[in-house]
Formats: sequence, structure tokens, C-alpha cells
Amino acid sequence: MYMDLYLTLAIILVGVFLFVKDYFSIDTTSILIMVLFIVAGVLNPEEGFSGFNHPATLTLGCIFVVSGGVFNSGILNGLSDHIIKLAKIHYVVALVVFCVITAVFSAFINDTAIVALMLPIALTVCRETNISPGRLLMPISFAALFGGTCTLIGTSTNILVSSYAKKYGLEEFGMFEFSLAALCLLVIGFLYIFFIAPFLLPKRKEEDNELTKKVEEYVIEIVMVEGSIDINKAIVNSKLVLDYNVNIMSIMREGVLNYDLGPKTIILKDDVLKVVLPPQMVHKLLDVKGYKIKGSKLINSSDNYNVYEVIIPFGSDLSEGSLRSMQFNRRYNMSVLAIRHRGEIIFDKLSSVKLMEGDMLLVLGEKEDLKNLEDKKLVVTLSEYQKKKIDLKKAIPAVLIGIGVVLAASLNLTTILISAMVGALLMVLTRILKPIEAYNAVEWKVIFMMAGVLSMGTALEKTGGDQLIASFIQDTLGQYNPHITLSLLYLITFISTNLISSKATAALLTPVVISLAAIMEVSERPFLVAVMFACSLTFMTPMSYPTNTMVYAPGNYKFNDFLRVGTPLNLIIWIAASFVIPYFFPF
Repeated sequence: MYMDLYLTLAIILVGVFLFVKDYFSIDTTSILIMVLFIVAGVLNPEEGFSGFNHPATLTLGCIFVVSGGVFNSGILNGLSDHIIKLAKIHYVVALVVFCVITAVFSAFINDTAIVALMLPIALTVCRETNISPGRLLMPISFAALFGGTCTLIGTSTNILVSSYAKKYGLEEFGMFEFSLAALCLLVIGFLYIFFIAPFLLPKRKEEDNELTKKVEEYVIEIVMVEGSIDINKAIVNSKLVLDYNVNIMSIMREGVLNYDLGPKTIILKDDVLKVVLPPQMVHKLLDVKGYKIKGSKLINSSDNYNVYEVIIPFGSDLSEGSLRSMQFNRRYNMSVLAIRHRGEIIFDKLSSVKLMEGDMLLVLGEKEDLKNLEDKKLVVTLSEYQKKKIDLKKAIPAVLIGIGVVLAASLNLTTILISAMVGALLMVLTRILKPIEAYNAVEWKVIFMMAGVLSMGTALEKTGGDQLIASFIQDTLGQYNPHITLSLLYLITFISTNLISSKATAALLTPVVISLAAIMEVSERPFLVAVMFACSLTFMTPMSYPTNTMVYAPGNYKFNDFLRVGTPLNLIIWIAASFVIPYFFPF
């Protein structure tokens, strides 16, 4: 028995190390932890894989479909014109409008989807009003986090913790049971965002932010003249590619412009190549025989081809791979010209860069191919915002189904799992979503991550690790009253969430705080709410929550920007939560 306990704690420590070091994606690490528990014999296969049919996982999957139906109906796009019109009045008005609308919708719809919708709208406002994106995008992300805590379905963490409570024989949380407490923290947070954050947010100029303008400086045209070593060579074997790290966008040959290039495309004499190359290579090429350098500007793309700024959203299949490994050019018929990766703009050896969520790409291609990437949820377009047409035949029933799911659960007519399942089924039966669209609406990365991290809680419960940790906490904090214990647990939770996944933190701490409440002979309710709030309200780093990661590159933020703006907010909310939670959930 003790051996299983030691193995459990060792595997959890390995998992925490992998989460912090970010060697693998979060879902991969979560599944790896689950497999280690099974291989080590701590959990049998049925127990290990039980996370996939756990109520939290099933509920979350159905909620994705319901919110996807509402989102895809275009009903939210109907507000875009009004948002843009109001936001143009003044920066403060823009800040209030974007934060309030984001928070309201994030309470009922997947927060990453809401932020993905708001990003291009906010950037449109920034371009037309000369507001720096850095002064707007971080508050939008923070508003989404505050909104998500207001309802049971606002975040996957809320669903996970509530499902754990039921598993332990406790009462599930109601749809709006912790809304008043969450709204108190939201008001405090918004006061900070509206009156203090504007003085801390970066004021970098818009022209310093646009990836397109950065790349323009390094786009040239090269004419292949007599004597060039690259004539009659395939692109992949050319000196331009091998020695000068050139990215060839197009070839003009006998007056015909060709963008459909592959590694084996042959370069001929008198071809005019439009290329992006690393800045340090520009002067080197001037001294090489066989190449005639001409000036060029990227925006002068012709035909149906254009240049777009896009971002890799949370859950995209493009993350964790390289352009070469996924054969991006061939598969999606688009070329990547530059990458903004964790604050750094990369022109060199793009095909080998490991892409991550939140990376910005500058891509060249046709509008239809870009739409294909968007439809597959691989990218979100930032460089332009086009309002989607609202289909009222889908929008009205989609909204009614969404309201029905919320009401059925909040009025205790049925459980949130049943109401979400019925809602998801109705989205398909009423043809608001096609089956493939319903499948695509599910963020499978989150589902696999949830299933994986749930195994940690199961292993702790089975081996008695939760009681051991709870007893240790009680012995350590036993001299304090429950209010101080809750405050310290909140502090530990939000610090842990800034280091590892919020879901992993919730899965680890939920069984522990339930055992701790039993040992202390107090209600477990305030401790569970503290875990919910602390796991979601994380502002200190761009990696602490997917929405923070999404705004990192478009806002041209640096890591220290999040520390400077987010740390005071996290401390303020921690202190406020220490008083607000016990008030609404007495011990």
C-alpha cells in the first residue's frame, strides 16, 4: 500500500516537472501521467481510463457542442458593428465595452472562443483609432477569466470541481450558486482594470506591433541572371535556400506569376523570385554573382493572393509541430513568411520552428485557403475583420437551446450533464450544426487533458494520498482558523496554476481540500469555491491560461508586462477572495 502511495507521489512530481518545463503539450503530459499510473500498477486500466467517461469530461464535451452551436450561428457577430462604433469614441469607452461584453458571454460560452472573436474586432478598433493593442488585449483576456467564474459552465475547472464533489457524495454546485461571490470579485477586478491597469499596460506604438510592416523590410525580388549557380536547380537544393535561408514566395516567369511552388520546383534563367530572407543576409546577397537584386514591397500581391496575419489558437492542430513536419505549404496551399514566436520575430529557418499556441504567423495565400484554415480551427485571422452573416433560422433556435440548457440545470429540473447532453443532441437534430461541425466544436485537447489529469485525483484517492496531504496541511496550518487556512490554500492554488495547468491543479487539490474539510470538521464548500476561483483567476504569466497565451503575440507583450499588470491584480483578488468566499459560503 505504501509502495503505491510513494509511486503516486513520484509520478505526480514527474508530472508537475513536465508541466513546468513544458517539454510536451499539456494534453500529452496529462495522458503520459495516466499511462504511468497504469503501467506502475497504481491504477488498473479501467480506473486509469475512467477519466474519459467521468461526468466532468462528458459534461464539458457536450457544453463545447452547445456553445459551438450558439457561436457558429453568428448571433454574436451581430454585436460587432455596435462594439466597433462605441469603442471608437475613446480608449476608456473601448476598454469598458470590450471587457463587459467579453465577461458576459464568457460566463456561458467557451472563453477561448469569445476571445478569438474579440481579437480581430479589437485590432480593427486599434488600427482605426491609433490605440496600442497592448492597452486593450490583456484586459480582454482578464475579463474573460472573470466572466468564466460566474457560472458553473463558465470554465471547465468549475465543472471538474463540481463533478468531484458529487463523486465524494457531496452536493453538486448549482448553475449560479457561486455567481454572487464571483461578481464581487469581478467588480473589484474591473475597478483595477479600468482605473489602475491603463497606467501599467504597455503603450507601444501600433507600427511597432504589425508583423506585416516588419516583414516588408526584408522582402526583395531576385532576378536569376546568366551564371547563377541556382539555374536549373530545384528550390530545395538551391544555394538561396541552403546557404542564405531564403523563403521563396513566388516566381515570375515569362510574365506569368506562380505562387504554387514546391520543394522540387525548378528555377530557370531570367526567373524573378520574390523572397523573404533574414535581415543579415540582404547585404551578403549583393556581393554574390548570378543574382540581381530588385526592391519590392510585400503588400503588392496580385491576383487572389494576399498576406494575412493569423494566430494559432488554443487547441489548434498546428501547435507542437513544425511547418516541415506537417507539410504546411502542400497541405494548406499557403506560405508562411514570418513567425512571431514568444515575442521574437523569426524570418530564419521557418520550416524547423516548433509552433506553439499563441504564435502569430504571416501567411501568403488565397482567401479560400485561409477560410479552410479557419473552418478547421487551425488559425484565427487578425489582419482583417469580416462580419459573418447571421442566419436567424439557426441563431434563434441555437440561443433558445442554450438558454434551455442553463435553465434546466439552474432550476434543478435535471443535472448539468443531462441538460448539456440533450442540448448538444438538439443542436445536431435541428441541423444548427452538422455532425462534423459538432465534432469540430469539441476542443479535444481539453478533453484529453481533463481525462489525463483526473487520473491524478483518482490515484491520490485510491492510495490515501489525499488524506495524507490533507493531514499534513492540517498539522502545518492547524494553529490557524479556517479563514486563514482558506486564504493560504487560495494563495497556494493560484501560484500553482501559474506554474502548471489549471486543470491539473484542480484535479490535485480538490480531493485534498475535501479531506481537509473533513479533518477540520468544517464545510468543504468554501474550500471548493476557493479552488475554482484560484484556478481560473490567474493573471501573472502569458502561459497561465489559454486566453492569456492568445493575446500575447497580437498585443506585442513581453513576459514582464504580465508580471507588472497581473501580479498586483492576483494579489488584490486573493485578499478579496479571502473575505468574499467565507461570507457567501460560511464554514
